[in-house]
Amino acid sequence: MPGPVYRFAPSPTGRLHRGHAFSALTSWRACRAVAGAFRLRIEDIDRIRCRPEFEAGVIEDLSWLGLDWDGPVLRQSDREVAYTAALEQLAGAGLLYRCFRTRREVAEAMTRAPHGDEPVFFGLRLPEAEAAERAAAGEAFAWRLDVREAARRAGPLGFLETGFGPGGQTGWQAVLPESAGDVVLARKDIGVAYHLAVVVDDADQGVTTVVRGCDLFAATGIQRLLQVLLGLPEPVYRHHRLLVGPDGKRYAKRDLAETLQALRERGVTPTQLISELDLD
Repeated sequence: MPGPVYRFAPSPTGRLHRGHAFSALTSWRACRAVAGAFRLRIEDIDRIRCRPEFEAGVIEDLSWLGLDWDGPVLRQSDREVAYTAALEQLAGAGLLYRCFRTRREVAEAMTRAPHGDEPVFFGLRLPEAEAAERAAAGEAFAWRLDVREAARRAGPLGFLETGFGPGGQTGWQAVLPESAGDVVLARKDIGVAYHLAVVVDDADQGVTTVVRGCDLFAATGIQRLLQVLLGLPEPVYRHHRLLVGPDGKRYAKRDLAETLQALRERGVTPTQLISELDLD
């Protein structure tokens, strides 16, 4: 039987920071401890924010940390055929619909959720002839998953959590994918969306264990639903704690967290950084 396969899948929308280093090292160390294969994937489906120089920076930073990987680097920008096939499979099963609402209209609809409910969006499926006519006329639309119908067909869902989760959960985790609403799976301006791309890529790369931050714990429900609908393998998940700075806030690109490049330039060594990270 093939051995365990882990992965690290950054988006090249900026340089890596301590939080990325913590996640990459956590996954890489767990992988090497069980003699597994480690895959590197570049999640560059964001056509506006992803840049070649940031991808080069990812490779530089990971190499500086002493990480290596097995096989070629997979880039989502090369994967349109695989994503289109998955979308067509879901559409052929009657699980996708064209949603013509603008972002503002979706936000307004979500504010009308019953008091106390988590605001999520459930769209209205138009008759296919009307939807096709509007699309042919050039109206912008998104392909949304009819999550309630999809969940009905999939039946009870869950996943095996071997890490912490956001609240210390381990073991079998039941999920309710309906809590995500009718998620967007594709749109003209973004191409395929993250949820669909990640499950297709994990399957194609043979990933058996997904190690990532607990901020993505909630996303696992909709991803498990897509895996079942598409007949894809089910990985084991390990969600690790988020690394936070002295101010108690998690490291993030949007907050201009100090990059690994900047650390390197001021003389910090990989050994010093790894000691500071206090890996689990």
